[in-house]
Amino acid sequence: MTVNGTDETAARAVVDIVTGTWRSQALYAAVALGLPDHLAEGHVTSASLAARAQADPDGVLRLMRLLVAIGVFDGDDRTGYRLTPISQLLRTGTATSMREMCRLYGEEFHQAWGSVVTAVRTGRSGFEHAFDRTLHEYLAEVPGAGQRFLDAMNAGSAFFADVPAAFDFTRGKTIADLGGGSGNLMSTVLEAHPHLHGVLVDKEHMLPVARNQLVARGCADRCEVVAGDIFEAVPKDVDFYLLSRILQDWDDSECITLLTHCRRAMADESARVLILERVIPDSGTEVLPLLWDLHLLMMAGGRERTLASYESILDGAGLRLESVHPLALETTLLVAAPARPDRSR
Repeated sequence: MTVNGTDETAARAVVDIVTGTWRSQALYAAVALGLPDHLAEGHVTSASLAARAQADPDGVLRLMRLLVAIGVFDGDDRTGYRLTPISQLLRTGTATSMREMCRLYGEEFHQAWGSVVTAVRTGRSGFEHAFDRTLHEYLAEVPGAGQRFLDAMNAGSAFFADVPAAFDFTRGKTIADLGGGSGNLMSTVLEAHPHLHGVLVDKEHMLPVARNQLVARGCADRCEVVAGDIFEAVPKDVDFYLLSRILQDWDDSECITLLTHCRRAMADESARVLILERVIPDSGTEVLPLLWDLHLLMMAGGRERTLASYESILDGAGLRLESVHPLALETTLLVAAPARPDRSR
């Protein structure tokens, strides 16, 4: 429909897109104010929620009105507000909570996206422009930032549950999680496959969360936690190397360096590298991988890749793509095998 020379559908699309950040920031505000937790405690009116959150009652009323309209909460100020499946995911301390993810995306990541034009013009990280340091430096230097980041990444890791069944782990006995972060993926695989013994490698400031995760899930006796730089060396003679959302942060040459370390350290020709990433489809019609691709430019100067791009960097490291397995949240497990005998061992 055209009104006064304007395509009304197109104009509405522009408005919907440009106000998208308002929705995400409203969700962040609900989390920052603890509204899902307060609601679960029985504070079901804007006045009661405002008193509990130490916020302005009118501001809370207007925020709740919007959040009800977009499905985060249900009800109204007269009958009382109620949690929905969405807001249940925003509560503190639940196994499936996405609260910390909303906080990180509403704070540091939101600020980094404010530098989107600079990042696209220069090809450099928006985060670095906004914070005067790289994301990796920020996580190492700012107290508590590393744990907050890992908690947020855990919230977006529903696809981990698919991994133990997506690949035949009975083919080996040892597994290394490189840049293993919180230990969530390693714990998930070890829980499902009690015959496996593992080693998790990451920077020193990232290890306390991993140790706690492995202890909490009863896997600590089967997994060594080691501080190290995986771009310098990886554990040798391991059957399976896990790289979960690692290659996305680095350019092709650095990815080839890391993958070459894995190739040279493999126990034998039966060893495999398991890569978990979002793959950009050739059709370019799936929005989430494309959003993540640009987000990675904002955060670390990284990128998502097409399947052909992964095949290229694997080939550069003496590996070949053996199989591809779809996981939840448009994530993919890529299984890489040795392409040729390694003459440098």
